[in-house]
Amino acid sequence: MSDDKKYITSEELKKHDKQDDLWISIQGKCYNVTDWVKEHPGGDIPIRSLAGQEATDAFIAFHPGTAWKYLDKFFTGYHLKDYEVTEVSKDYRKLCSEFSKAGMFEKKGHGVIYSFCFVTLLMSLSICGVLLSKNFLIHMLSAALLGLAWMQISYLGHDSGHYVMMTNRGFNKLAQILTGNCLTGISIAWWKWTHNAHHVACNSLDHDPDLQHLPVFAVSTKFFKSLNSSFYGRELTFDSVAKFFVSYQHFTYYPIMCVARVNLFVQTFLLLFSTRKVPDRALNILGILVFWTWFPLLVSTLPNWTERFLFVLLSFCVTSLQHIQFTLNHFAADVYVGQPEGNDWFEKQTSGTIDIACVSWMDWFYGGLQFQLEHHLFPRLPRCHLRKVSPIVQDLCKKHKLPYRSLSFYEANVWTLRTLKTAAMQARGLLWEAVNTHG
Repeated sequence: MSDDKKYITSEELKKHDKQDDLWISIQGKCYNVTDWVKEHPGGDIPIRSLAGQEATDAFIAFHPGTAWKYLDKFFTGYHLKDYEVTEVSKDYRKLCSEFSKAGMFEKKGHGVIYSFCFVTLLMSLSICGVLLSKNFLIHMLSAALLGLAWMQISYLGHDSGHYVMMTNRGFNKLAQILTGNCLTGISIAWWKWTHNAHHVACNSLDHDPDLQHLPVFAVSTKFFKSLNSSFYGRELTFDSVAKFFVSYQHFTYYPIMCVARVNLFVQTFLLLFSTRKVPDRALNILGILVFWTWFPLLVSTLPNWTERFLFVLLSFCVTSLQHIQFTLNHFAADVYVGQPEGNDWFEKQTSGTIDIACVSWMDWFYGGLQFQLEHHLFPRLPRCHLRKVSPIVQDLCKKHKLPYRSLSFYEANVWTLRTLKTAAMQARGLLWEAVNTHG
């Protein structure tokens, strides 16, 4: 029987990576998603990052089984002639299938209820401490509790962004706006925009926004060449100001983390009031207005400006533990320049992530994200399962001779500071060279 299928090669598929001509391959079938990219719930960045490529593993990672039925309407009629599945991908897809059959993507446990109760307790204690006491130490304790609450709220927002943690999508969206915009002042729309890009292009210097922190940080000397950010659509200029800040980044790392929340507020406003298409823009803005109503009012009830300043600073400092954790997961991992490739999905996640080892009773503190590799491989998997699947992931990495890095919190800090210092020393050399050249 003759094969009536139409075929194209991977090289031909690569030509379909333009804004007005976007194709991807899933399990060897080519799909034209040019029009769909505008409506894609995960945003346009993930599709554009993998355009013109075989993207089966990424599709499996981010989509439930119910998404497959929607692919047919995008099918071009072409199959990928040189489509092959690596042994790593075969094992990865097998794991995804096994987890799905076991119902692990749907079984969320009671973690969400416990987290909401814990957050409610922390927020209540913080607010009561401010309103019902005139004691300075109680006020500072309230600031610390608020910072801890923000950490836990962020984990809930993260969970709701990756999977439906509530009973339906409507309540899930409500939870996103509540946990992100209303309680923390950080837009869930901004988070989805950057976070989806981060997952698809994990540790790509020019595609992953979570590594693009010039002029204050550069995790690699490759930033010294003023890379073009495909995410922000502009050059990441490594000028004299960046040289100065990067030269001392291993000293400024912790102080900047203490006020990193300010940058998230700024990024939220820049997105919500930009010309870029933002899903649920009005709802996001409304949520932000709620935060910038209750938080300033709470702070204003403190007796003087000194206490107000210290209250805000201490709450930010406590929350900085979370910002530090997120950077520990990636700053010292392997980096690369260029577009992510769909045919080495598993390998890119292992090379671009670092787990933080901790005892099980501390899982609440890290929000499950200490299992960073496990989360990147299975982003839809509820956090209650991440510790269970960790040994399976370790065995798979060992089988295929891929890195599995799990460090203590202290060790991860050492690795991160060493990475920053290495780049800083080279930037300092460039800085002094520039000073000597220009007098």
